[in-house]
Amino acid sequence: MNIEKIILNAERNVTLTAYIQETEGRFDYIEKRPGMLIIPGGGYQYCSEREADPPAMAFLKAGFQVFILQYSIGRDAGWPNPLNDYEAAMELIQSKAEEWKVYKDKIAVLGFSAGGHLAACAATMAKHRPAAAVLGYAVTLGDMVKHCEETAPDAVLAVDRHTCPCFVFATRDDSVVPVENSLNFVSALAKNGVSFETHIYAYGPHGFSTGDTSVQYKDSHLCSRAPRWTEDSIAWLRDVIGDFGDKAMTAPACPKHVTGDYDDFLSLECTLGYLRNYEKASPVMKPFLKWLEENRQQVADHIGPAAGEITRREGIEGFWLMTDKRTLREILGNTDLSLEDQESLRKGLEKIENCP
Repeated sequence: MNIEKIILNAERNVTLTAYIQETEGRFDYIEKRPGMLIIPGGGYQYCSEREADPPAMAFLKAGFQVFILQYSIGRDAGWPNPLNDYEAAMELIQSKAEEWKVYKDKIAVLGFSAGGHLAACAATMAKHRPAAAVLGYAVTLGDMVKHCEETAPDAVLAVDRHTCPCFVFATRDDSVVPVENSLNFVSALAKNGVSFETHIYAYGPHGFSTGDTSVQYKDSHLCSRAPRWTEDSIAWLRDVIGDFGDKAMTAPACPKHVTGDYDDFLSLECTLGYLRNYEKASPVMKPFLKWLEENRQQVADHIGPAAGEITRREGIEGFWLMTDKRTLREILGNTDLSLEDQESLRKGLEKIENCP
């Protein structure tokens, strides 16, 4: 493994430390690796060493090329300096992707506390968005982050459908960064259809890093399950960006959005309710919706007893109630519509730009 420390901004003491693992050779099936950019916490006053190398080791073990960002702190932390530091780090990683054997489109970010705020901003407003973000007891709310750096933005308000998938973890009784920071951020992700996984552990102090006794005093009253966030987030990342395959990464198991309602173009992954109410889809959907209304009872019965009974009792409104949240692909799977007609519907939808 090669370790390099690069100065990104000498005046503000901004550095990027790269931990580059070998590829090919004895790793004959690995040509490149995914990347993980770690952003330690410290209230924008310092960068915590406990949230730098210790988590880096876990992701190195999982096969990532790992990078640690020492960003602008103290009097240099005025916004957008920290975000610019992140952008500079990502630009450098991408420019050296061939040399460092890292996939440009599979670079995730991990941030803790105030570093979690910077990671959340990277996920929501950066020019160089990460492929995924892991946020540990992160500050996200505007009124909270102002206590760390008064010019820093509210990350929750910045969440939109372009936000990358997120893994969010915290403890219920965190007395430094209240759990509402994580809950409100997750709620914003849900409203925008962004894929996420969240773990709120029952109890534990702020700043527990990996939770291992080497970084967290064993009598600090930390939930025994909290240290599992490392293995859980690694497993989640493999779902979101893929796992190691034969000289390539496997296809992601988890899409960026929970449905196609938030993608750039319409598809069979959009929900029926969204397509019914999206005006631009009307020319393609109108014949199918007419057929669906005429055959609603047959389709509802095929979906299941509850859908069948509610449709029988409440008519078309009951049918929409039971089907609007399902994807069009799922609805089609409960019809006897010909494959030719289904393919025609798919092709027609995929030509329509989605502007939710």
